[in-house]
Amino acid sequence: MTILWIIERLLVKPTEGSLTDVVITADWRCNGTDETYSGTCYGSCSFQPPSGEFTPYEDLTESQVLGWCYANGVDQAAIEANVTLQIENQINPPVVTLPLPWVPAVKVAEPVVVLDTPAA
Repeated sequence: MTILWIIERLLVKPTEGSLTDVVITADWRCNGTDETYSGTCYGSCSFQPPSGEFTPYEDLTESQVLGWCYANGVDQAAIEANVTLQIENQINPPVVTLPLPWVPAVKVAEPVVVLDTPAA
């Protein structure tokens, strides 16, 4: 199974005190895939105005912003577990629909092969 975290969008305040282009919210997504199955979770994470070290917007990395999300309430382990469970439930569904036992099953007729015969 492959789990991939991505930042889809950043909301930015053009000015915050003496700083410019300050990220205030990140929209994230966690995707999981396993052959033909997939699962996803997404959300947003907001941040307090920066104090101390400030990284200019153009120098930000996706990894850095994801780190901010994890440090501000995005529970990485719980979300990855949710995505994994979505995939496991597709592979082994916990609930299924069976045919009603009192309704007779419909038999599918065997295909009929018609051969072209020359006209007499």
